Amino acid sequence: MAEQSRDVVQPGLFPNDAVPDDLVGYRVPSACQVAGITYRQLDYWARTGLVVPSIRSAAGSGSQRLYSFKDILVLKIVKRLLDAGISLQNIRIAVDHLRSRGVEDLAGITLFSDGTSVYECTSPEEVVDLLQGGQGVFGIAVSGAMRELTGIIANFPAERAAVVTERPEDELSYRRKARMNRATG
Repeated sequence: MAEQSRDVVQPGLFPNDAVPDDLVGYRVPSACQVAGITYRQLDYWARTGLVVPSIRSAAGSGSQRLYSFKDILVLKIVKRLLDAGISLQNIRIAVDHLRSRGVEDLAGITLFSDGTSVYECTSPEEVVDLLQGGQGVFGIAVSGAMRELTGIIANFPAERAAVVTERPEDELSYRRKARMNRATG
């Protein structure tokens, strides 16, 4: 994938030009519906590390995964790439590349594919070069997907994740720690 210029940011993608809150997320049913995927796909992608929830992972029976705006955007992009016939192996490469970017950085990217590989373009010149080279069958303007997602996701319930300063490994560790604190305090 081509190197991206860090200066390229599309303004106005979010209401009041604000970036989505890092602690606000969406549960699995909302993430599936917004991204247009099934629960099985979401679960498989989470278990295999393709797209994992960045706000809260499942931590046993009864716990709920919480997906961020960026996670759902990546889910939507993965779905579009799969629909275009891109192999999961090439999608994993593209997702690893996208995962390292902030939401603002993603706004300046257009992904193109020739049905086999995925290419990143960050300027009109790169798009022209790619097309002149005979590459590119379809493109995904990430900023367009972001705008679409921003409009759709407003209709779904969001949840604010609790800020956890200490994370016990399990319930037993938590109870031991609480008992120790009561004994010393």
